[in-house]
Amino acid sequence: MQGILDRQRKAFTAARPEALSVRNDRLERCFTLMKEHGEDFARAMSADFGHRSHEQSMMTDIMPSVSLLRYCQKNLKKWSKPEKRHVNFPLGLLGAKAEVRYEPKGVIGVVAPWNFPVQLTMGPLIQSFAAGNRVMIKPSEFTERTSDLMAELFPKYFAEEEVAVVLGGADVAQAFCSLPFDHLLFTGATGIGKHVLHAAADNLVPVTLELGGKSPTILSRSADIKRSAERIGLGKMMNAGQICLAPDYMLVPEELEGQAIDAVREGVSAMYPTLLDNDDYTSVVNARHRQRLQGLIDDALDKGAEAVVVNPGNENFETTNGNKMPLTILRGVNDGMKVMQEEIFGPVLPVKTYRGIDEAIDYINAHDRPLGLYYFGEDEGERERVLTRTISGGVTVNDVIFHVSADDLPFGGVGPSGMGSYHGPEGFKTFSHARSVYRQPKFDLAKMAGLKPPYGAATQRTLKMQLK
Repeated sequence: MQGILDRQRKAFTAARPEALSVRNDRLERCFTLMKEHGEDFARAMSADFGHRSHEQSMMTDIMPSVSLLRYCQKNLKKWSKPEKRHVNFPLGLLGAKAEVRYEPKGVIGVVAPWNFPVQLTMGPLIQSFAAGNRVMIKPSEFTERTSDLMAELFPKYFAEEEVAVVLGGADVAQAFCSLPFDHLLFTGATGIGKHVLHAAADNLVPVTLELGGKSPTILSRSADIKRSAERIGLGKMMNAGQICLAPDYMLVPEELEGQAIDAVREGVSAMYPTLLDNDDYTSVVNARHRQRLQGLIDDALDKGAEAVVVNPGNENFETTNGNKMPLTILRGVNDGMKVMQEEIFGPVLPVKTYRGIDEAIDYINAHDRPLGLYYFGEDEGERERVLTRTISGGVTVNDVIFHVSADDLPFGGVGPSGMGSYHGPEGFKTFSHARSVYRQPKFDLAKMAGLKPPYGAATQRTLKMQLK
């Protein structure tokens, strides 16, 4: 891995400055890769999951990659232009100039997760390319077939000095994160993110962490319950809830709890009348993760929660060899239950009740800042109260997850849910170095302003003027 990094950095340095046409060519090759092998990636992801909806994979992994790619191509020239900046008075009048140039950093390391293995590899890769960098990728070992396909296909479209795929397990990932990259982006669990940050710190590598957490979903008294519940159900069932932005738990007015739960159940049942043989419904990624999710449910039940299992086809999940799970809605939950302490990452939806909106806000503020926050309702004053009194990585109003689909919006968390962001112009800047350039005119400004010895009257005039 160190050898690949050395070769990429050497090639990067030798090629500077690269024309924008070179960056655009790399982006176009990314598009060709997606166009020619998107279906292959979808099949590989389905094999890795035991079953993953083909249409979902195309919509959540392939289509967003192409959308972000075209967005970057459209804006590349604008983003790359130097930005003029002001200089202190009266230097500008005398000919001094200042600008910021957004220049490539060098070699970017990307550690991708298993839940959206293509999208969460291609997104950072695309924006790294747009910023003019070379990239090394460490895909997840839990989606082995998808990772193997990346290792097979990327060399057909790119030289190793442009992008390289490194395969392996946790030991390889640890060594990968210890490399002296010019920037490292990690997407995954908060606990692992801490180790990544420690590893990068030894080389003072700047890091972007895309983590997760417990994204709250507030159902207001002013919300359309049926429509809101359908959207919450869709977000929770997509990829079987294995989404860092999935609605983790639902906060509902206490008098609407039963109605809201029934509406979620009905909405999910309409979209997924059966589950086991339903090609539209994705499996939990492996038996270990399924057992973890079942453990969260069992712990909650042991501590007094009530389970509402959404199984419209009355199917027997105990006799199947697969890892599909029905949606389990949990009511009567409390913070003593593991399901309210850990990110769920699966088809389990706890429901908490509140009396007034301030109670819901206080609950959210008493916990780690989430990656996403969702508010359903038509009360503009209440909505703004929620937005101005809480902090989260992003927000979607009257739906869930959708803010990540807007290419022009930055995507990232706060504190335990992440550090830094990409997507949008912020992503281009994440993988760029903002280089300040100041040009001094021919005049001896230091002497005119009394800034060089011997100090005297001119110095005093300057100090007096600046200290007004």
